[in-house]
Amino acid sequence: MAVAASPPVLGALAHDLRWAIVSLLVPGDLRTGEIVARTGQAPSLVSYHLARLRDAGLVSVRRSTADGRDSYHALDLDAIADAVYGMAGQIHPGLLAEAGIRAARQAGPPARILFICSGNSSRSPMAEGWLNHLGDGQVTARSAGISPGSLHPLAVAAMAEHGVDISGHRPARLSEFADESFTRVITLCDRAKENCGELPTEAAAAHWSIPNPAQAHPPDLDAFRATARELQTRIRYLLPTLAGTVGR
Repeated sequence: MAVAASPPVLGALAHDLRWAIVSLLVPGDLRTGEIVARTGQAPSLVSYHLARLRDAGLVSVRRSTADGRDSYHALDLDAIADAVYGMAGQIHPGLLAEAGIRAARQAGPPARILFICSGNSSRSPMAEGWLNHLGDGQVTARSAGISPGSLHPLAVAAMAEHGVDISGHRPARLSEFADESFTRVITLCDRAKENCGELPTEAAAAHWSIPNPAQAHPPDLDAFRATARELQTRIRYLLPTLAGTVGR
């Protein structure tokens, strides 16, 4: 009997530091220096293992829009899901069904999430719209900006293509939520992450490094469509991690 080859994802994840890096990136995106600080490992070693994870298609990297000398690393959750589900199915098809049953049993208080970007005109209202839409009333999402601007009409148009209406959104300043409590606060742009100051109390903070679609010149609906797709993917994976919710 021929010995079957092990799934490639096992080789990518079967190292303590690579596993630690993946675990750190689950809540949100991190700069190389942040990963170095949290793992306590040498920068060269962290960079080597980040490269291994990128080569395996499990991690992507984006240049910071706040400081172009730095970069943010993000998990490709769809790629990891495909690899893990494929591996589980190879071991025993019942593992997938059992995982779904256990996820459905999770319960807890409704979650409150705050999304923050610079202007609260595109990314954060789109994220708010997605989470309220996909959360089926079990999650409350709000959004705010460091320096609020006007809601971008192309953000409204891109979300409308998915049946999500954000046309009634009123851009808000972050300070309006200073006295409110949230389960999680998520910054969506690099400038907001570095300039949001004190976050609302009792919240776990995370960062998603997402390019600003409004910076396309001339204005480009496809840029907003790409942002809508990325936010939908991230929020699909966020939902199962929130107490009292089950993602679709």
